Amino acid sequence: MSRWRPPRPKSSPYITQEGYQALEIELKELWTRRKDVTLALTAAAAEGDRSENAEYIYRKKELRGIDRRIHYLQKRLPALNIVSQPPDDQDRIFFSAWVTLENEADEEVTYRIVGADELDPKKRYISLDSPLARALLKKTFDDEVAIQNELKETRYTVVDINYGKPSE
Repeated sequence: MSRWRPPRPKSSPYITQEGYQALEIELKELWTRRKDVTLALTAAAAEGDRSENAEYIYRKKELRGIDRRIHYLQKRLPALNIVSQPPDDQDRIFFSAWVTLENEADEEVTYRIVGADELDPKKRYISLDSPLARALLKKTFDDEVAIQNELKETRYTVVDINYGKPSE
């Protein structure tokens, strides 16, 4: 089995101020975690035969994962463009907007359009690179968007656009 991994597809280089700060905090925490894992790895290596030492194997794998994420964040953070100001035209949908949509069944859903690095379905954050966000960009109130996937087409109507906190 090859260790080669294809490069990740390029994502939009935009991020909110909160998202950038969260990534910086994550990087600092990873460096702290790496120190702890390195100490545990050293202790596991001192136990003897490494080929059958589960603790050693686990810690090596964990260290690789931490190093991979640190490497990614160190390359990604300088390349990001922080968007801290709302756009001049707040009647249209742009990056960092909270958008309330109504589907065909008259159900309302609210999403925030953010950068790929801050994607979080629990917070209702969708990536700027997602099909829904791409369809929504530059739309305004009462505009209709249609999202097509393999199974069906879903239509939404823009009900609200907000650049502060979500309206509920």
